[in-house]
Amino acid sequence: MHVARLSLTDYRNYERAELELGPGATVLVGRNGQGKTNLVEAIGYLATLGSHRVSGDQALIRAGADAAIVRALLSHGDRELLVELQLNRQGANRAQLNRSPVKTRELPRYAHSVLFAPEDLAIVRGEPSVRRRLLDELLVQRTPRLAGVMADYERVLKQRNSLLKSARARGIAADKLTTLDIWDERLVTIGSELIDQRLALVAELREPLAAAYRSIVDADHAPGMTPLLSIDGADPDADAEASAAITETASSTRERFAEAVQSLRSKELERGVTLVGPHRDDVVLLLNGLPAKGYASHGESWSFALALRLASAELLRRDSMTGDPVLVLDDVFAELDRLRRERLASAIVGFEQVLVTAAVLEDVPAPLTARIVHIEAGRIVDGDEVLSPSTSGTAHTDSEISDV
Repeated sequence: MHVARLSLTDYRNYERAELELGPGATVLVGRNGQGKTNLVEAIGYLATLGSHRVSGDQALIRAGADAAIVRALLSHGDRELLVELQLNRQGANRAQLNRSPVKTRELPRYAHSVLFAPEDLAIVRGEPSVRRRLLDELLVQRTPRLAGVMADYERVLKQRNSLLKSARARGIAADKLTTLDIWDERLVTIGSELIDQRLALVAELREPLAAAYRSIVDADHAPGMTPLLSIDGADPDADAEASAAITETASSTRERFAEAVQSLRSKELERGVTLVGPHRDDVVLLLNGLPAKGYASHGESWSFALALRLASAELLRRDSMTGDPVLVLDDVFAELDRLRRERLASAIVGFEQVLVTAAVLEDVPAPLTARIVHIEAGRIVDGDEVLSPSTSGTAHTDSEISDV
């Protein structure tokens, strides 16, 4: 699969923009702050329903506009699919597929992409929430129905936390709070499925992770991943090295989760918050048997984060009926030395579509510079020509998606 055309309306610093794309590599070049990343961010949003730079949608809507619209014409062989998304300041977002209304959570079923950006260094060095998000975004792209499971879990978690806070404020004892049992059951049922899905994904990632790391570094540093589960007593806030070993048990995830919820009820009432569940889990990333977060160098951390993204792309490529995901490298090559730039270029050249952003074209290896697009102050410049939205006869009007 590749993006044949990308159209933006009132998205970030673009009032209107349209970019024709094709298979192979395209480099988006421009000084910092011109809007290169905004283009690839929009493609990533269609695949993950989120931005890699901000947690909410409001920053994606151009100042003074009520909504932003992202349209992408996806091509796979002789088939084309028009995906449209409207991000609203007020009210729910809206989506269309070939101009027919759909739920926004359906979009990752059709738009597959993997984006690597400087922010991804936090995958190795950042908080557990960053690693949870990495896994969850990949899960949703592979199995879109899990977006609903995750949304259900967040709702149950919010309701349960609200009940715990209310009980703490009113001084209700743990054995008197019978209404909590209902939320406990829902938390365990939904949360167990999410935990099992993450565990299976971690197991699947190990082999392509090792292969991707070797392709970038040309060394065997034994990259690995070890889950830290709160239902087994692991504390993501504790020292990663001390928590890395998880006790093996024959009990099912559901049974261990239920036991953990019961054993922690008094402590949860004291603190007014849910202390166990997939929202408290982590994954320890290992190099040569040591936690990368504490021991990896800057270069090793970069290579590990990049290898995780390439491993994710490999899984999507293996599973998808629509071919390769779109591979996006946002300002990555500036952070790599010459040898790793060349090795990375060799590792990704086989993907159907690769989009690269760079402030300096010289940072990008020659094999990836077949097509170059210049970005200037929210304008897309192809050679000496500024592409206008009117250049495409199949572009749709804003009102068409507003009528969803």
